[in-house]
Amino acid sequence: MLAATLLSLGVVFVAELGDRSQLLTMTYALRFRWWVVMAGVAIASLTVHGVSVAIGHFLGATLPARPMAFGGAIAFLIFAVWAWREGAAGDDKPGTPRQPRFALLTVVSSFVLAELSDKTTLATVTLASDHDWVGVWIGSTLGMILADGLAIAAGLLLHQRLPEQLLHVLASLLFLLFGLWMLFDSALGWRSVAIGVTAAVAIVAAAGVTAQTLRRSRNASAVAARSVRRP
Repeated sequence: MLAATLLSLGVVFVAELGDRSQLLTMTYALRFRWWVVMAGVAIASLTVHGVSVAIGHFLGATLPARPMAFGGAIAFLIFAVWAWREGAAGDDKPGTPRQPRFALLTVVSSFVLAELSDKTTLATVTLASDHDWVGVWIGSTLGMILADGLAIAAGLLLHQRLPEQLLHVLASLLFLLFGLWMLFDSALGWRSVAIGVTAAVAIVAAAGVTAQTLRRSRNASAVAARSVRRP
């Protein structure tokens, strides 16, 4: 059991580094309180890895990746619109992350949909078929929590330095990229289309954010210059 725990922890932790789950965690850390995000990650990880361990150990089967990917893609596109509307309605001052009524449910549901079609879950299924299933469940859950904890820390640092409206825009764009990638790559199997679409959206978004930042800097400089010239 100990060997299975350590092996699963190491495999999942390394697999999660730079994965979409970390980016998703950082995105939620920009919008919700960190402890809500961490609790959601823990609950989702226990659920998803429990399901994958049961399937791998007791059934020897695989998860239906494409239906899960379709569900995840639709969820992320909805979250993109939601975050964009919140950013358009908000102010431009840094502050405390908003605490929507169903924040925990949002984090858990989106993580479950995202992870059920992810390579980490498939690796857990494989590990559970050859190792102690309790150890695989514990190790995979801890590995995901540790890896996503790093992403939460990064999100907290960004939240202290960036305006709230910009954070909502960034969250919306990340959700959009997640949804498009899952739709074209995981659900439809069009890897080249997924790369092209997400790259185009990322380039356009980066150009728009840069232009908006420069415009705000010029406006702030103009206001400061006028205040200095006043007697």
